[in-house]
Amino acid sequence: MKEHRFVLILRGKALSPELGDSDPQQAGLAPKKIEPLSPQAQKTARIANEFVSQARNRLRHLPAANMVLLRGFSRRPDIPSIPEIYKLKPAAIATYPMYRGLARLVGMKVLPGGEGITEQLDNLRRNYADYDFFFIHFKSTDARGEDGNFRAKVQAIEELDNALHGLLSLDPDVLIVTGDHSTPATLAGHSWHPVPFMLKSRWCRPDNVVEFSEQACLAGGMGRFPATEIMPLAMANALKLDKFGA
Repeated sequence: MKEHRFVLILRGKALSPELGDSDPQQAGLAPKKIEPLSPQAQKTARIANEFVSQARNRLRHLPAANMVLLRGFSRRPDIPSIPEIYKLKPAAIATYPMYRGLARLVGMKVLPGGEGITEQLDNLRRNYADYDFFFIHFKSTDARGEDGNFRAKVQAIEELDNALHGLLSLDPDVLIVTGDHSTPATLAGHSWHPVPFMLKSRWCRPDNVVEFSEQACLAGGMGRFPATEIMPLAMANALKLDKFGA
């Protein structure tokens, strides 16, 4: 559990992830009943709804939380690992449980995350010689965007900016800074806007961009491209590919 999120794990026979969410996606509305999306999911829907009912009874007298919402039902996927695909020894440094779990699913060693970016980068320095790929996740920018708190989001960005010199002092072959999605404070939620992307390596051709922002990156030399191209670009700039492309 972390902040307002938790994970419910169901184990048993004949379970199905084909369920609708209970989250109404709007404050002040009652949770929705979890509906099966296929006949095979009826048993799992009954279990999930019973869990919600019991949680409601146990939480109703608590001041901080009076209900649970369930969404994103799934089962553990069979995902090829980063060591298998890219022949790397990867590690993840993240404070948020969801990203630690995702990192483990793709074959990363999950290292201690700490409570903030300073502790994360301290852990990076301690483990830098033992791995050749690091995923460092900074949650605060997304969280403050979802809060709709523009000033706090600016402060989170500045916190990351101030910590980057410690990462740069390690002189990585490739450094990438980007996000998994846009979370504008004006919308207080995820949005469809493209995210800025920066790649630093010895082999980059310079462009005229001198700041890191959505507007500035639109004029960058890499243009706009799908996120599936990030790892090949990183591998190429680290000279870890025999050949790039066909």
